[in-house]
Amino acid sequence: MTRFLEKTVPAFAWLCGAVFLAAIASVVGYLLYKGLRTLDPGLFFGDTAPLDALLMKRRVFGGIFPAMAGTVLLVVLSVGWAVPIGLAAGIYLAEYARGGTKDTLNFFFDILAGLPSIVVGLFGFSLAVFLNKNVSARLHPCLLVSSVALAFLVLPYIIRTTQVSLETVPPRVRMTARSMGATRLQNIFRVLLPQSLPGLSSGVILAIGRCAEDTAVIMLTGAVATAGIPGSLLSHYEALPFYIYYISAQYADQRELATGYGASIVLLAVCLLLFFLAFLVRKSVTSRALYRA
Repeated sequence: MTRFLEKTVPAFAWLCGAVFLAAIASVVGYLLYKGLRTLDPGLFFGDTAPLDALLMKRRVFGGIFPAMAGTVLLVVLSVGWAVPIGLAAGIYLAEYARGGTKDTLNFFFDILAGLPSIVVGLFGFSLAVFLNKNVSARLHPCLLVSSVALAFLVLPYIIRTTQVSLETVPPRVRMTARSMGATRLQNIFRVLLPQSLPGLSSGVILAIGRCAEDTAVIMLTGAVATAGIPGSLLSHYEALPFYIYYISAQYADQRELATGYGASIVLLAVCLLLFFLAFLVRKSVTSRALYRA
């Protein structure tokens, strides 16, 4: 029986991996088949000259360039809000919280991680309405509200990966600096965090992917169809997920639907670019940490 399991379990694992890779290849291949022919300057800039669009001399109508810009701005802002708070909360849970306090916070963050995005979007919309009525008429569903709502959505991923990464540092590494007289904060920032960078960057990458693909939150908190490139944090904006949803739900002909497939390919490319940049940042920070050590 043991010998049978030793042979079948690896084979089953390889089969599951092959099925997973085949599913990814099928999805990507289908998108490429449907949308590759639409990848031309017209898809990105419509009737606007590319140089005029890039220099923001003319507004783009009928192209996805504003949606690309809005998506990148949204992801950068959301991750920018979430990372400092998530790191601080993860450090507190791993290094300071104990007993019932830690159990309660872990339970709370687990529930937060399971919240549907539509609920977070409704919370963001309600927050925007409250601020508009009670604080300032300039505050309404906009890029700022969307980025805050998305940061709230991805916060549990960063908190949990930070906590787990810090807690899995080997005790020998954890106690070396303390035994030499380092304070707790010095140990955290000079030893534990550099040792945990691979896990921390995984949380950031998960946050980037979730921010780039979410539609429910941005649909309720500020994304519109023809907003153009946002002029400020309080402006409406366009985003690729909302554009894909809008085109897929209301396309007039097959050619217009094909632009939705093309936009999906561009969204995948934008996500891969952001992931690659996050990887380069992680590699650079890790190299500096090892050099200092």
